[in-house]
Amino acid sequence: MSASVSASAAAATVPALNTRTAASHGPGPGPGPAPKPPAQRLARQLLRWLHHPAFSAQMTVVLLVVLIATGGVMYDGFAAPQVMLNLLIDNAYLLVLAVGMSLVILSGGIDLSVGAVLALSTTVAAWLLQQAHWPAPVVMAVVLLGGTVFGVLQGALIHVFKLQPFIVTLAGMFLARGLCYLISVDSITISDPTFVHISQMQVALPGGFLSLGAVIAVGVLAVGIWLAHRSGFGRAVYALGGNESSALMMGLPVGRTKLMVYGFSGLCASLGGLLFGFYMLSGYGLHAQGAELDAIAAVVIGGTMLSGGYGYVAGALSGVLVLGTIQTLIAFDGTLSSWWTKIVIGGLLFVFCVVQRLLSRPVSGAGSAPPSPAA
Repeated sequence: MSASVSASAAAATVPALNTRTAASHGPGPGPGPAPKPPAQRLARQLLRWLHHPAFSAQMTVVLLVVLIATGGVMYDGFAAPQVMLNLLIDNAYLLVLAVGMSLVILSGGIDLSVGAVLALSTTVAAWLLQQAHWPAPVVMAVVLLGGTVFGVLQGALIHVFKLQPFIVTLAGMFLARGLCYLISVDSITISDPTFVHISQMQVALPGGFLSLGAVIAVGVLAVGIWLAHRSGFGRAVYALGGNESSALMMGLPVGRTKLMVYGFSGLCASLGGLLFGFYMLSGYGLHAQGAELDAIAAVVIGGTMLSGGYGYVAGALSGVLVLGTIQTLIAFDGTLSSWWTKIVIGGLLFVFCVVQRLLSRPVSGAGSAPPSPAA
C-alpha cells in the first residue's frame, strides 16, 4: 500500500517539475509575423529605390540616352562622334558654371551672379589684352583671382550679416553687369596671339576632337566631384545644406564653408568667362545673359535638390548634356525657333522640381531617410 502511494507521488512530481522548468525559461518562440507576399516586398523595394538620392540622377541619364537615340533615328548624322563631342565643346563654360553652382545649391544657397561674373571676366580679359597689352598668362591669373575674390565677398556678406543668398547674389549680378559697361559699352574683339593660340588647341580623340576648353571643363568636374565626395569640405557642404543649425552644433566650420563655397563658385564663373572668351574671342557685357539660370537648370535636372543637402556633382554633366542635346535637336530640325529651347528646358525643369518634391517625402515603414551621398 505504501509502495503504491510513493509511486503515485513520484508520478505527480515529474509534471510539476517540468512545469516549473518551462516557466523558468519563459515561453517558447512564437510563430512570428507572417511573411509578406512577394508583390508587397517588390513594391516596398521599388519605393525605396524611387526615394533614393541617386534616382533623379539616374533618371537624367536615361533621359539623355532617350534624347540621343531619338535624334539618331530622326536625323542623319545626329549621332556622329563629333556631334556628340560638340555637345561638350559648345557647353564647356556652362559645365564649369554648373560645377560651382552644384556646391552652392548643395550647401543650401544659390548664386545668381555667375552669368554676370562670366561676362565681366570676358570684358576685363579683352580690355587688358587689347588696350593694356598685358601678357595672356597674367591676364588669366588676374581674372581668376578677381572672380574668386568676388565670390568670397558675397559669401562673407551672406554669413556675417545673415543675408539671404538670393538677395546678395542678385545684387552681385547687377554690380558685375554694370562694371562691364564701365569698361566698354561695345564688344571688344580679342586678337592677342597667345590667347588665340590657346583657344585653338585641340585634343585628338577617335572619331573627332575636343577643344582645350572642353578638357579643362572635364578637369573642373573631376575636382568638383573630389571636393564634394572625398574631402572634409564636401562633408561640411552636405551637412550645411541639410541643416545649418545641426552643422553648427556638430562643430563644423559653417562660416569658412560658406566663404569657400561662394569663392569656388566665383572661381568657376571667372574660369567659365575665360572658356567663353576662348569660344567667342571677344569680351562683352551682354555675353552669357541668363547663363546663371541655365546653370541652375542643369544642376537640378542633374539630380541635385534645390533645398540642399542631396545630390551629386557628377549630375551636372548629365544635366548640361541634356540641355545641349535639346538645343542640338532643335537646330537639326531647322523649322523651330531657338526660343523653343527655353520652352522645353522650362517645362523639363518644372517636371524635375515636382518629381524631386514628391520623391523627397519619406516612405512609410522604410526607416530613416537615406544617407547623404557624401557619406
